[in-house]
Amino acid sequence: MAAPLIVSISHSLGKEEALRRLRPGFTGVAAALPILKVEQEAWSEDKLEFQISALGQVATGSMDVAEDHVRVEVHLPWLLQRMAESIRGAIQERGRILLEHKPPIS
Repeated sequence: MAAPLIVSISHSLGKEEALRRLRPGFTGVAAALPILKVEQEAWSEDKLEFQISALGQVATGSMDVAEDHVRVEVHLPWLLQRMAESIRGAIQERGRILLEHKPPIS
């Protein structure tokens, strides 16, 4: 079995604010990528366990939210392992977008 794909995204929001931004955003990020579908998503405090599918392949993973970073670990099936660097880049980009999103001023 291949090593998991691990991505760490730094932030300065604190754990609670990062969670507030990431919880509703995970499914939205997947919806923005037409080949990706969230099959399962389960939050337990500051950790998300998920199962996604793309190109007929299923991947599982987790996301741990800490005070100063988010750690995403994805176990890719062999077909998707060939696209690991592209997937890494997409996770980093989408994660930064969610974490940098500025709430509207009321």
